[in-house]
Amino acid sequence: MLRGFFNDKPREECGIFGVYAPGINVAQLTYYGLYALQHRGQESAGIAISDSKNINIHKDQGLVAQVFNENNLKKLKGSMAIGHVRYSTTGDSSIVNAQPMASKFSNNTICLAHNGNLTNATELRNQLCKSKTLFRTTSDTEVILHLIEQNSKHSLTEAIKKSMNQIKGAYSLTIMTENQLIGVRDPKGMRPLCLGALGKGYVLASESCALDAVGAIFIRDINPGEIITIDKYGIKSTQVTPARHRSLCIFEYIYLARQDSIIDGESVNQVRRNFGKALAQEYLVNADMVIPVPDSGIAAALGYAEESGLPYKEGLIKNRYVGRTFIQPGQNLRELGVKLKFNPIKDILKGQRIVMVDDSLVRGTTCRHIVEMLRQIGVLEVHLLVASPPILCPCYYGIDIATPEQLVAARYSQMEIRKYIGVDSLYYLKLNGLFATMKDPKEEFCSACFSGAYHTKMAESI
Repeated sequence: MLRGFFNDKPREECGIFGVYAPGINVAQLTYYGLYALQHRGQESAGIAISDSKNINIHKDQGLVAQVFNENNLKKLKGSMAIGHVRYSTTGDSSIVNAQPMASKFSNNTICLAHNGNLTNATELRNQLCKSKTLFRTTSDTEVILHLIEQNSKHSLTEAIKKSMNQIKGAYSLTIMTENQLIGVRDPKGMRPLCLGALGKGYVLASESCALDAVGAIFIRDINPGEIITIDKYGIKSTQVTPARHRSLCIFEYIYLARQDSIIDGESVNQVRRNFGKALAQEYLVNADMVIPVPDSGIAAALGYAEESGLPYKEGLIKNRYVGRTFIQPGQNLRELGVKLKFNPIKDILKGQRIVMVDDSLVRGTTCRHIVEMLRQIGVLEVHLLVASPPILCPCYYGIDIATPEQLVAARYSQMEIRKYIGVDSLYYLKLNGLFATMKDPKEEFCSACFSGAYHTKMAESI
């Protein structure tokens, strides 16, 4: 039973960055910005940079520090750039799908970096192919690029507006020509994008932590359905669609975003602590201590400890050099893989009744191996508390939760999962309890992975 579940976390989608800073060579700044967004994608990284006359692109498979070095950064010269870190949710992970991608628009080069996922990409690709458009990649990002290119008789802003009326799904974009930097957020605001000031210039980024990394001052989040254009004439906002309510992906707060980011006015760290407090209000356990599954469970565990009055302990040590760069071993070595990633502190945990808090549970296998390790060192009771509801449905908007078969809660009862993981009790935060902690109403968020209530008709039929 429950074979084949190993990675307990959803894979992040992508991270995008853009900078316009007259008089400054921005290659190094873009590198730092991408480094701060590394958690959003680890398959490839790329930078496109403009000196106002020419655009130079460097991209490859690997982490930011593997793709870029002192030598190739020196060759990237210009005062405007966009960057991308990728995890593939559509298209394969080959170098051809690395971003930013480039094409021609009128007499200019246009480069584009995309975070999200189009739900009608196949339909649009087929339409473009009928009009003799040639595709070089399998990524939905190229679909967006060709739609903009197809409208090149219009201004670039107008071409983007027309493209936004055709595409469905989730997207935040940074776009660059030789002399313009543009940021775009989809009409539902499903993926984050923020704007910062850097001296006389500006920065666009998926998360505010990237603004902090380059010394930019946060100005605001880009509104749903908004285009921001930055050039030598200043900054201009174009609201393409009426400013309706957002549908920001709730998983940005649960797991995807970095803890030190602020997204749409909410501190990710504080939101996660509040999830932990809500857990304690719903399910109070008679135990000796609270421990997190590091790193993403730390804030919720702190919140649970604060609300419950139980002492907080760091009983599991995480090897951060394993994480996302670790090549997962074969079936017979998977337990060893978890032991390489996590190790319990025996003198803290032996003989104790513990509450173990994690942010989410996708497959369950990693938690199972952690519990086995805890039992082996003499932990008396393990109560697993998950600071989000059961994930029951696939995501079509840019997170790698592709099929119900990948989701343990979609296939098994809570009692079956509890027995499989080997815990004394298992509790998920209720959906209403989760939203009760947020400043904005639940209608402002996409929670389709919990409820099945998708925001586009196409997704329901995929």
